Amino acid sequence: MADDQPIIKKVKKVSAEGHHGGAWKVAYADFVTAMMAFFLLMWLLNATTEDQRKGIADYFNPTVPISQISGGGTDVLNGSTIFAEKTLAKDGSGGKKTTQGSDNEEDPSENTSKDARDAENAKAASDLESVEESLRGQIDGDDADGLAQHIQTHVTPEGLVIELVDVDGSPLFNVGSTNASPTLHLLLKAVTSSLALVENEISIVGHTDSLAYSGARDYSNWELSTDRANVARRLLVEEGFPQNKIDEVAGKADTEPLVHDRYAPQNRRISITILRS
Repeated sequence: MADDQPIIKKVKKVSAEGHHGGAWKVAYADFVTAMMAFFLLMWLLNATTEDQRKGIADYFNPTVPISQISGGGTDVLNGSTIFAEKTLAKDGSGGKKTTQGSDNEEDPSENTSKDARDAENAKAASDLESVEESLRGQIDGDDADGLAQHIQTHVTPEGLVIELVDVDGSPLFNVGSTNASPTLHLLLKAVTSSLALVENEISIVGHTDSLAYSGARDYSNWELSTDRANVARRLLVEEGFPQNKIDEVAGKADTEPLVHDRYAPQNRRISITILRS
């Protein structure tokens, strides 16, 4: 009986998958597609406004079939049409400002505002120049007191700076103190008269040289420069300068020297800046 039974032979088929298959190509294509989508998303985030991005997010939200909050625009369904002026992609930081009509057409409002700014800057420059000329005229007219050597002026982005500086043998304050000299009184009187020509506010900053203060241990050039600036403020007010036009009173010790030699008398000074409007 055993000889009549069929013989079943199992053959194990070995499939050899080489490294030349196509699976990696599919994975690489998926990776490239994902990267393209990522960079497209980054560009869209940069080229749209917050309202536009909110509208896009609402559109793709399956729980909100029609956005009731914001579609990113002001037209039908809170969207924008291709004919909408001033609501195109230019509203985003990545867009370019355009207007309907000729590419070379300029916005009249921009020209008006630019002309107004230019006129304002020209007037400010003229006002500062008039103050400087007035001050120079007063000082030169009273040069017997040697006041001209105490005056230096220069223009900064903040405005016109009037430097009242020490001179050897003719200080603005007694050494190491806040007692103003007669010279400083005369200088501030001339400055007050010149400042009456403009409505600008001013700042007053005291400076010292790098010689360490030799008085009390808890009192340094920082306190000395600040106190001297306050003395200058009080003298200006006594001469008739409006106190509400004083924007700042500060002391900077020796941190901003006027000349290279940090011990030079010119570094001991009061800086009065006529601030730009």
